[in-house]
Amino acid sequence: MCPQRAVRRAALRHPSGCPTRQASRDRATPVLGLPLDDAGHVIAELASNAALHGYVPGRDFRIMLSVTGDTLRIEVADARGDVLPRVPERNDDSEAGRGLMLVEAIAIRWGVQVGPYPRKTVWAEVALTGS
Repeated sequence: MCPQRAVRRAALRHPSGCPTRQASRDRATPVLGLPLDDAGHVIAELASNAALHGYVPGRDFRIMLSVTGDTLRIEVADARGDVLPRVPERNDDSEAGRGLMLVEAIAIRWGVQVGPYPRKTVWAEVALTGS
C-alpha cells in the first residue's frame, strides 16, 4: 500500500483584462513553494488564453493549483464556456496558436471542462520531477 501524500492547493483570482503572461506566472508560481520552470510556462499560457479568449467585462478568471504526489494540476477558469480552446494545425508561417502546442508538449495530459454555465475550466497536469 502506498503512503498517502499531502495535497497542497492554492487559488488566485485575476481581474478581467488581466495582466501579461509573465505577471500571471510571477503571481502563481511562488504560491506553492515549488520549482515550476515548465509548469510556469503552462500557467502563463493558460492564463494568457483566459485573458485573451475568455474575457467578459467585469468577470474575473481564476487560477487553481493543486499538488498531489509528484503532479501539479493547473486549472484556469473563465466566463466563456462558449469559446473552447483547440490546438491548431501546425503551420510554420503562423505566429499565433502555438501556446497550446507548448502546453501539449509539457503537460502529462490536459483538457477542458465546461460548466457550470457560463464557465469553462482548462486544466493541465505537469510532472514536478524535472520541472
